[in-house]
Amino acid sequence: MGRNAARFLITFGLLLASPLTLAFTLDDLQKQLSQPAVVKGPFIQEKHLRALPQPLLSKGRFVLARDHGLLWLLDTPLRQDYRIDAQGIARRDPNGWQTLPSRSAGAEQNRLFFAVLQGDSSGLQRDFELALSGDAGHWQLRLTPRSLLLKQVFTRIDIAGGQYVERIELSETQGDSTVLRMPASTAAAALSDTERSDFAD
Repeated sequence: MGRNAARFLITFGLLLASPLTLAFTLDDLQKQLSQPAVVKGPFIQEKHLRALPQPLLSKGRFVLARDHGLLWLLDTPLRQDYRIDAQGIARRDPNGWQTLPSRSAGAEQNRLFFAVLQGDSSGLQRDFELALSGDAGHWQLRLTPRSLLLKQVFTRIDIAGGQYVERIELSETQGDSTVLRMPASTAAAALSDTERSDFAD
């Protein structure tokens, strides 16, 4: 058998062994990310501003509950808690949770983080073109804005992860960017009493 024929048969065999149906799809990603009832862990956020030589660093913890919403608990440089759920976005003050205006820039960014962490591809597809590559253990998702409003804010959003989302980078049209890293996320079967209280108040 000639070398070219052998190469063809090997290639053909590999194609048969790994059909296109085994490709990692947006539906697969959504199922993978929404499977755990609760995902929690630390986050590190870097805000890169053109006017500053060093990024602005903030750290905290997040709790994503499939049936409740997202708690975004900032520890440094200042303590500030946010909650995102079906009712909108709220910030905690001494009097409890206060709903934020739904059109504020911070609200839009937090809502985007919520959709990304949930793997809500159908929600994201309304506002972005999605391009997914990789496999379940190591994937990358690029979001390119569709709407004129989003195009005025973002050039693209790049997300990467494995079992969970590990890194989100938001590139803005003005040259600034935000990098969010979640290096040690873990799954839990249920919320703690404190977390359940935070979602219930």
